[in-house]
Amino acid sequence: MPKALTSLSATERDKRSPRITTVAWGRIEVKGVGTFRDAKVFPGGAREWDWNETGTAHEPGIQPADVAELLDHGATTIVLSQGMLSRLHVCPQTMRLLAEHRVRTHVLPTAEAVELYNRLCDREQVAGLFHTTC
Repeated sequence: MPKALTSLSATERDKRSPRITTVAWGRIEVKGVGTFRDAKVFPGGAREWDWNETGTAHEPGIQPADVAELLDHGATTIVLSQGMLSRLHVCPQTMRLLAEHRVRTHVLPTAEAVELYNRLCDREQVAGLFHTTC
């Protein structure tokens, strides 16, 4: 069962991606949802991003199952963070899945990824995976 799902109303959950209010080494705070070490943020909410659920590791990187959950929440744009020091990779299969779904995808270091995500969240169905360490 996903941890810390948002408490937004059903109408808001269908339309809005929550803003990220703080990001620092080992910590990310999502407005109205909570604070996490790493986060999956999507239209309608957010939760802890537990790499063990999908086998994500720095290499080979972000797995297709991680982004599939974001697609299930209706994301049309996805921001993938590479970590604070850009050490997290993205699997080629993950990028293929996103291309097949015609999802705009941005891969950036975490600070830049959060900045872009926040710019997009008021006007798009944006989601993101945010790694807050290396």
